[in-house]
Amino acid sequence: MTVNLTLALLVGVLIGCGVTLIMARGIVRALCGVLLVGNGINLLFLVASGRPGRAPIVGQSAVEEMSDPLPQAMVLTAIVITLALTGFVLALAHRSWQLSNSDRVEDDDEDARIHLKAVENDLSDSDFHGGIDTEPLAPGEDPDPGGHHTCAPGDVFWDDDETGDGVGDAASDGSDPETSTPTADLTGRRS
Repeated sequence: MTVNLTLALLVGVLIGCGVTLIMARGIVRALCGVLLVGNGINLLFLVASGRPGRAPIVGQSAVEEMSDPLPQAMVLTAIVITLALTGFVLALAHRSWQLSNSDRVEDDDEDARIHLKAVENDLSDSDFHGGIDTEPLAPGEDPDPGGHHTCAPGDVFWDDDETGDGVGDAASDGSDPETSTPTADLTGRRS
């Protein structure tokens, strides 16, 4: 298979210019960038589809002379998706123009605050803050009062023998606590 070098370079130029425009602050420029990238990818599909041939209609020509219909179908699908995306982004640009007489996308205060917290590695407002308790639980305190966590047999969640070692009391059957396996029901209590 030989590839047309001119079309391959055109694909690169379209995608490169499109990516540059997508990174712009204006909505219309970003839309133009999306259109250029879409056209570049569509052209890439056609370049990579192989040699040109006759229309892929069974019975009109030999199978060896037909072109591959799959890239053509994918390009048609991409054109429809690009048309829908164009309509959506044009509606966004129109609404932005109505509200601020500009299509420029500015950073908002909340975005700047979140960026500063990320730079400082501050997780105080995050859902991930405080996921692991660093303080030991009091004897008999349920670590999961809502019952959201499940436990497996052998899990012991609190120190119920008040020794502070983080291990439950000795086995009630008199066996060695180091070798016996404690069991837990779904509330985390030893049985």
